[in-house]
Amino acid sequence: MNRFERFFGLKGEAKVKFLDGEFQVISSGDFVRCAVTGDPIALADLRYWSVELQEAYAT
Repeated sequence: MNRFERFFGLKGEAKVKFLDGEFQVISSGDFVRCAVTGDPIALADLRYWSVELQEAYAT
């Protein structure tokens, strides 16, 4: 567990499939990791991703 997981209370990393305008949870979890920074992004806060690269972005 890292400092972000303790701070945000996040339990496990989700596996998701990024689609146009939505994403599908493949494996349950509370967050995904930003492809640039590696920081966790809660699924409820996930707003930016690349469908082509299948990557999530914090901002």
